[in-house]
Amino acid sequence: MKPPPFQYHDPKTVSEAVNLLGTLDNAKLLAGGQSLMPMLNFRFVLPDHVIDLNRIAELSYIREKDGALEIGAMTRQRDLEFSDLVKAKCPLLWEGLQHTGHRQTRNRGTIGGSLCHLDPSAEQVTVCAAHDATVSVAGPNGTREIAFADFPAGYLTPAIELNEIVTAVRIPLWPVGHKAAFIEFARRHGDFAIVSAAALLMIEGGKITRASVTLGGVAVAPVRASEVEAAITGQAPSSELFAKACESCRGIDALADIHASSEYRQHLAAVLSRRALEKAAGLADNAPWNKPH
Repeated sequence: MKPPPFQYHDPKTVSEAVNLLGTLDNAKLLAGGQSLMPMLNFRFVLPDHVIDLNRIAELSYIREKDGALEIGAMTRQRDLEFSDLVKAKCPLLWEGLQHTGHRQTRNRGTIGGSLCHLDPSAEQVTVCAAHDATVSVAGPNGTREIAFADFPAGYLTPAIELNEIVTAVRIPLWPVGHKAAFIEFARRHGDFAIVSAAALLMIEGGKITRASVTLGGVAVAPVRASEVEAAITGQAPSSELFAKACESCRGIDALADIHASSEYRQHLAAVLSRRALEKAAGLADNAPWNKPH
């Protein structure tokens, strides 16, 4: 349970970190350490260099700008959880954070670290997919933006180059008055979700005018349930409508592992997407195990 030997670097600026990452062989970035440190201790990764991003002040911020929530990659999950701006403007992110690990892990974990680790069950990953977020990265050739739909390159693999660093995420905000709900099924509160569901709704004149339904944990990356979104848009919200529309989630190409079969994940996808929509629309009070603690 001891990490392998490595050289430690603590840059103070993004440019210094990018330079180190581009010139050092076999280097790993350290953000909150909630994924990297266990992997080091178990010798799953054996870097020669560890570049600590925690002293780069410019990577930690929460602000609203041009209709979006801009969050620095080193912003702690705990800071997001207690941000009045996040709770008021992006309730889906706030709800997702209530299911993210435990207080101790949220104290250190960062949004950028979660996005780069890209666990398909991670709540912040699912929220960013639901909101059509954009990820900012910096490298030796400058900065670039990646639409979140293009960010997952595979299982636990973001679409960034080995010499690039995620610096921020931009989450487009839905209009005032929108409805949001995030629920998940996990073995215990704080565990990674076996399946999670995120729902965003705009309801005007008794009809759904805009919808976003996203499932986490069911596949190698979050799945936008586009068939569900299309089926409910323009309709009056009802439990019957949601139940019928969400049956299409049983056709998702779902993962199978020691925690659940693909068929069980497909079942959860259909059930949880319906419950998330009902909760967002104010039609049902979900069972206690779905409520944040």
